Amino acid sequence: MNQKPKMTPSTFKNMQKQFPDDAACLEWLRNFLYPDGIFCKTCEQVTKHHRVASRPSYSCDYCGHHVHPTAGTIFHKSSTPLTVWFHAIYLMASTRCGISAKQIQRETGVTYKTAWRMFKQIRSMLTDAGPIGGEGKGVEVDETYYGGKSKNGAGRPMRGDKVKTPVLGMVERSGKVVALAVPDTTAKTLCGSVREFVLPATTVFTDEYPAYNTVSEGRRYTHHRIKHSEKVYVVGNVHTNTVEGFWSVTVRSSPLESVSACVQCTVLRSVHLF
Repeated sequence: MNQKPKMTPSTFKNMQKQFPDDAACLEWLRNFLYPDGIFCKTCEQVTKHHRVASRPSYSCDYCGHHVHPTAGTIFHKSSTPLTVWFHAIYLMASTRCGISAKQIQRETGVTYKTAWRMFKQIRSMLTDAGPIGGEGKGVEVDETYYGGKSKNGAGRPMRGDKVKTPVLGMVERSGKVVALAVPDTTAKTLCGSVREFVLPATTVFTDEYPAYNTVSEGRRYTHHRIKHSEKVYVVGNVHTNTVEGFWSVTVRSSPLESVSACVQCTVLRSVHLF
């Protein structure tokens, strides 16, 4: 049984070393999408597959059925080399102040039309905020506030304080991130958003904020809470450190960097590359 491949430290030199050619990119994509082996629809079981030299696909050793790892992804039917795609994704991920299609053109050497298409395709993954979690998976939920200085200083804004915008974050451990601006932080709003994006049978981790009291009602979640007010931050696997780490990237920087980092983080988890 294979394990999903991991990325090396995020430097351009390491990226070039890990993905020197299209074959390495395709092999990484195959191992990520099929960590338990490729299921052959013809043989109706997981079988051994070998790389087809003439096309970006893998063929079953027994029946010859072809599987294309790029099918259903943003790379599908693209004539642009995978190395260029990976380079563009790396640029969008590593540039904290944002990047334009023109910059991708200059960095990768493709035409502006191609750079714009890649840029648009990668950004389109932001709308793919499909359900996260599921049976056996954990999702950490937390809210933060973004914007100008609050009337009452640090902490949660007081009722009627419209200076700061509340943002709800839901992070699947070792998975995707869903972050969205919400009108308020009431139980109806927060719990409603969690039920919209988090699948039933998920283990949900939150802090002791009262708005999460009813999060498991009607959705069959297993709900664990960590009491930050009592200076308790980790009890076994009960914590919200993952989502708080996400906030540390998106909030503790300049406004432009914060928005860009939030966008990039969602892109990366949607595309499943970095």
